[in-house]
Amino acid sequence: MTTVQEREKIQDQFKQRMNEDDLLNCMRCGFCLPSCPTYIESGFDEAHSPRGRIALMKGVVDGLIEPDEDVERSLNLCLGCRACEPVCPSGVNYGHLLEEARDIINQNKKHPLPVQVIRKAAFHHLFPHQNRMRNVTGLLGFYQRSGLQKLARNTGVMKLFPETLATMEKVLPAVPKMKEMKNRPEFLPSRGTVSKRVAFFSGCLMDTMFMETNNATAKLLQAAGCEIVIPKNQACCGALHGHSGEKAEGKELAKRNIQAFEDLNVDYIITNAGGCGAFLFEYGHLLHDEPEWHERAITFSTKLKDFTEVLIECDFHKNVPLSLPPGIVTYQDSCHLRNVMHTSSAPRRLLHAIEGTEFREMKDADRCCGSAGIYNIVESEMSMQILDHKMEQAKASRAAIIVTANPGCLLQMKLGIEREGLSDKMKAVHLADLLYEAMPLDPDKPH
Repeated sequence: MTTVQEREKIQDQFKQRMNEDDLLNCMRCGFCLPSCPTYIESGFDEAHSPRGRIALMKGVVDGLIEPDEDVERSLNLCLGCRACEPVCPSGVNYGHLLEEARDIINQNKKHPLPVQVIRKAAFHHLFPHQNRMRNVTGLLGFYQRSGLQKLARNTGVMKLFPETLATMEKVLPAVPKMKEMKNRPEFLPSRGTVSKRVAFFSGCLMDTMFMETNNATAKLLQAAGCEIVIPKNQACCGALHGHSGEKAEGKELAKRNIQAFEDLNVDYIITNAGGCGAFLFEYGHLLHDEPEWHERAITFSTKLKDFTEVLIECDFHKNVPLSLPPGIVTYQDSCHLRNVMHTSSAPRRLLHAIEGTEFREMKDADRCCGSAGIYNIVESEMSMQILDHKMEQAKASRAAIIVTANPGCLLQMKLGIEREGLSDKMKAVHLADLLYEAMPLDPDKPH
């Protein structure tokens, strides 16, 4: 619980730091309400809608509301999916308000000691250091390959964990060996005539736990005529920090990435993870109050593109024959890819290009799946409610393959499939992996 002194500090920071123009721009029209998953799943509770949360923030700024546990609870229950932004007639930057409010609260309250230790370990000592990410992921790989995973399942040890975590353990991808994670390329040539020179943002989890998806993405880009530069000194994008009230650390990671990419002389900076891409896309806003970095951040962000946009621009879908066995395929939008980076048609155009499959649009494909970074761990009950709704729509599509464009979404959809007992009828895959599977065989591709 926050103390009186902490609440006073939080209220003062709200007055100093919150963007009053954005708070005042909200007309309370309610256009955002039907797009908000937590508003719907909470039984239409106004406090869990974008309009309601903005009213709470404005109330704290005006001194009419104390920043108590109820205010913090409302903000924490938000997924940050930002589906409210495209439908807002006033163009309110809700996501910016949410991140600022969370940062103020987290930096001005004293967390219980166990929470402090976990936050410090994850946000300061793990994610910013790729060698440590490899080591931790390597331990997971050892657990999977050594027989410990089988032992844990057979002895019922996993039943000691919360249901969501126990199920999540079942759907984690097979982790690459440490040697493979360490020996990563810094340059990959185009296959054929060079059409674009691009830099690839490899990410932290994407280049460890989801390394094969990064490899598939690179091969797709090569086949599209791209030569690829992969700077070794890039860092975690900082999205988890920015969304979890660790803005200062997120800024430091942003600066490291800007420095790593700014002198590469490339056409685009490519991402294949919607959550990472959206945060990278907004480095200009993140560093708006630091003049020496602001322009550099904007230059960085203007070069950013999702890999699907580049494949379409290079006519990959026209020049490379794609085919898979017959089956129905559907697509689950990454919230941040759609709502922040405004990429929604390119993934669908690529899926339509795969011969043999039928693409079938899923109802509410643009509605959040409930993953939202670590939301499905810290807000498991609400996350599972949202996932249950998503799985209803997935089943109604009769698709055998659910395609996603973000690692969190991928794990969440795999979790939904497992919870529904559909693992023998349905699978979830990243779009890059599916497209690579649909490509003609190349010398590096397993038969």
